[in-house]
Amino acid sequence: MAEQIHFDQITIIGAGLIGSSIARAVQRGQLADRLVLADESIEVCTEAQRLKLADACMTDAASAVEGADLVVLAVPVGAMASVGAAIAPSLKAGAIVTDVGSVKESVFKSLSPLLPAHAHLIPGHPVAGTERSGPAAGFASLFDSRWCILTPPDDVDAAALERLSAFWTALGSKVEIMTAPHHDLVLAITSHVPHLIAYNIVGTASDLETVTRSEVIKYSAGGFRDFTRIAASDPTMWRDVFLNNKDAVLEMLGRFSEDLTALQRAIRWGDGDQLFDLFTRTRDIRRRIIDAGQDEAEPDFGRTHKG
Repeated sequence: MAEQIHFDQITIIGAGLIGSSIARAVQRGQLADRLVLADESIEVCTEAQRLKLADACMTDAASAVEGADLVVLAVPVGAMASVGAAIAPSLKAGAIVTDVGSVKESVFKSLSPLLPAHAHLIPGHPVAGTERSGPAAGFASLFDSRWCILTPPDDVDAAALERLSAFWTALGSKVEIMTAPHHDLVLAITSHVPHLIAYNIVGTASDLETVTRSEVIKYSAGGFRDFTRIAASDPTMWRDVFLNNKDAVLEMLGRFSEDLTALQRAIRWGDGDQLFDLFTRTRDIRRRIIDAGQDEAEPDFGRTHKG
């Protein structure tokens, strides 16, 4: 399938980590005759051109999508509506419009009223990334053996869905199809709440009056260090994620709070059996993640990524 899929023109709007990685992967697979990048920042476009990430990079999104068979919106979730309104008049008949946001229901609700009927909107989410950002942060292998979740509407064009699935397969991903509400609930517990906890615990450590910031940094063993990596993620993107998936996040936070209260009680009353049982179950989850190829046995610090 990876050898068969090809587009006359692919346009990627947003040249950050994900957008620039898609551009590199498209070039690696020779998936398009013409590859266009768009970013509102002149500086980002200049850097993208210096890195030779596309045939062209422009600041006007409407011009960038002219003639595109596939348009990938690699912008924060909160920017989807404004970008959708800007590109809608320029989309050609049959164009596939997708995105890479970590929230799917709000993306569909934002874009579907704006895009013309002759375009095919199929939201998507490649479950991959690092804490780095910017055009230079991307690498072609980012999506290799990672999941890409597509959340097509009920009336999706079957041929368009097949082409988009083939596109992500060609980028190295394993494709999964699910509904947008289910996606948002799953990602709330596997990604969004962990990020929120990481932001919170790093902020708490920073605010401690009895522990100096230099001590926090000096003695940050694996546990806290892992949190700081997650908490270094793009602030704009994650602000938009929480504001646009608040119902699912709040539901998962409620469950987490209940479990945390039970854990506090076990520590207070010296219930070692309950603690041991929890730690045994959570260790098994980690082993299953490694066995599934969704991480490596070693932490991701200093891992070399090839472009």
